[in-house]
Amino acid sequence: MASLLYRLGRLSFRQRRYVALLWVAILAACSFAALSAPAAEEDGFSMPGTESQKAFDLLDERFPGDNAEGADARVVFAAPDGQKVTARENRAAVEKVVDTIARGSQVKDTSSPFTPESVSKDATTAFATVTYTVSSDALSEATSAALMDAVDDGRAAGLTVEVGGSAVDGGPELGGVTELIGIAVAALVLFITFRAMVAAGLPLVTALIGLGAGVCAIVAAGMSTTTITLALMLGLAVGIDYALFIVSRYRAERTAGHAPQEAAGRAVGTAGSAVVFAGATVVIALAGLSVAGVPMLTDMGLAAAGTVVIAVLVALTLLPALLGFFPQAVLPRAQRRSTTTAVRAKEPAGSRWARFVIRRPVATLLLSVAGLGVVALPALDLQLSLPGDEAQPTSTTQRRAYDALADGFGPGFNGHLTIVVDAKGADDAKAVAAQARTALTATDGVVDVSPATFNKAGDTATIAAVPSTGPSAEATKDLVKTIRSEAADLKTTSGAAMLVTGQTAMNIDVSNKVTAALIPYLAVVVGLAVLLLMIVFRSILVPLKAALGFLLSVAAAFGVIVAVFQWGWLADLLGVAQTGPVMSMMPIFLIGVVFGLAMDYEVFLVTRIREAHVHGEAPAQAIVTGFRHSARVVVAAAVIMIAVFAGFIGMTDSMIKMLGLGLAAAVLFDAFVVRMTIVPAALALLGQTAWRLPKWLDRLLPDLDIEGEKLARTLAAEHLAPVAPSSRDESVNA
Repeated sequence: MASLLYRLGRLSFRQRRYVALLWVAILAACSFAALSAPAAEEDGFSMPGTESQKAFDLLDERFPGDNAEGADARVVFAAPDGQKVTARENRAAVEKVVDTIARGSQVKDTSSPFTPESVSKDATTAFATVTYTVSSDALSEATSAALMDAVDDGRAAGLTVEVGGSAVDGGPELGGVTELIGIAVAALVLFITFRAMVAAGLPLVTALIGLGAGVCAIVAAGMSTTTITLALMLGLAVGIDYALFIVSRYRAERTAGHAPQEAAGRAVGTAGSAVVFAGATVVIALAGLSVAGVPMLTDMGLAAAGTVVIAVLVALTLLPALLGFFPQAVLPRAQRRSTTTAVRAKEPAGSRWARFVIRRPVATLLLSVAGLGVVALPALDLQLSLPGDEAQPTSTTQRRAYDALADGFGPGFNGHLTIVVDAKGADDAKAVAAQARTALTATDGVVDVSPATFNKAGDTATIAAVPSTGPSAEATKDLVKTIRSEAADLKTTSGAAMLVTGQTAMNIDVSNKVTAALIPYLAVVVGLAVLLLMIVFRSILVPLKAALGFLLSVAAAFGVIVAVFQWGWLADLLGVAQTGPVMSMMPIFLIGVVFGLAMDYEVFLVTRIREAHVHGEAPAQAIVTGFRHSARVVVAAAVIMIAVFAGFIGMTDSMIKMLGLGLAAAVLFDAFVVRMTIVPAALALLGQTAWRLPKWLDRLLPDLDIEGEKLARTLAAEHLAPVAPSSRDESVNA
């Protein structure tokens, strides 16, 4: 591996113009393909294998055309205090708003806001449902503007008018001011780390090129914009980090006296090997998201994994090519002016920290583990759900519409359940539907049951049941279980099937399925990654230690998420509009992404330690040497990732905000507590035992020479000893 990458680095450096043009062509081709690709279809949230999805599929089959993927809007009207919405003036104002909306060119149908089901018992609130002929992403600007203009007219008449539904749901945010701040922080950290403008700029340039190619490829492949969010987060973060490690190694090789081309080859052969395996662990973790069986989760994981692969390829090829254009400019100013490239430097803070830790490993280890345990305590109260409009900021009309309906019709009105009665095999479909409706009416927790609505064939009916509690309440989850258990009795007595579906039931099924997939996912991803790390480190204990450290950091990250989003700590400061259950897909998302990133730091830090050990240093001294060469860069990489992820906390979307905070916290704990503190303490306690591998296992595992030991022997045999750069090398950058 190291020898192959060494040759690739030298080739890219030597043929830098062709390599740079190749990547420009790739970026241009991906951009053209993205611009030429048809608009992606709107995300249809599906959950194969669940009862709610089976019911949705049955509705599509038995009620053709009635369940088209058209956008919808629910317009909610509330009368001024002390008045009724049915009063003459208020009624006229409501009807005028609805009539104006109904005249829209893309409107399919509007319901009356004054049917008994559409007016609250106290007559203070009413609503009308608007359905459109096209999906929400195909709504024209004129249609959206007409809807909001009509709403404004109703407000001008003295009514409170709010709108919910897919017609007013914006697409996912792809960036913002806070994310730009994160990139600016990354640039500042790079400059402080390298103290050279070009060295700081190269990781940003290569990361943005890789990110651009990856995102354009996602769009060209027909994936929706929803899948891009995770790719943006990880593509930018790992792209900067991977380039950071290779540039840092290049500078170290130049300091050792190697000529620019040789230094580029050695940097790619050693640090590049770590990049390959670090990227592989991230890809494994992201591709493993498909284990959950959630199509949207699978798409997001695969899209982000593809972006990481591109980031690795850019770091291994384009970066050494760019180093060929700026072989001297990436060096510190003092080193550039020196007649010899080799300079002596004082002992860095990283090695001093390592000496501190290995002198008192037990106390350091216990204190670090205890501290992470305390931070993780709130995770014991983790509650999962898929929140809807109730999680939106109160400044949005969707949230205000949700609250108005809950106030007027009860908390369960926003989470009604759709009961599908499949009576195709029954003798009397109407009698079966009546029996189902009677059972639902008698069920505790159901406050209202609608009449049965049959399809044209008369063999399938739908019944709407309104719970007494909100969509994300535990009582609503219990109610769904109860109704599904009652379906068995209906099946026994009549032969008809009764299925529970609707958005609320779908959210509950998603939460249950994702939770059930956590253990298999952990087993697959952690198992593969541990095997990969065994190949890298030729050890059993080091990969196991890496996995246990990951569990500590992810548990602490969950503790932060629960404390902020569930308990409300610092909620106002972070812009969390509504506390409540954690998004049900968050655990598997966070576990997958954090595991990949945690292994990144493990690979980058510990490969340097093992490299020193392989080259003859004692275990304790190898730890100090490894930290001397890599601690500063690992810290810089962690700060950059934290800045990039923290940028997403400023988004309004609750899932993106939660993911940004969780990832930023996880990187903070994993890099600074686990990798920089627990790892050296554990390695100091294990000593020589840390690097032992049974001979039978050593024979089975391929030896990929990650530390470059074979490469070093080969170069020594070819008499490629370090030499001062020639005048021609020095003039390359002129």
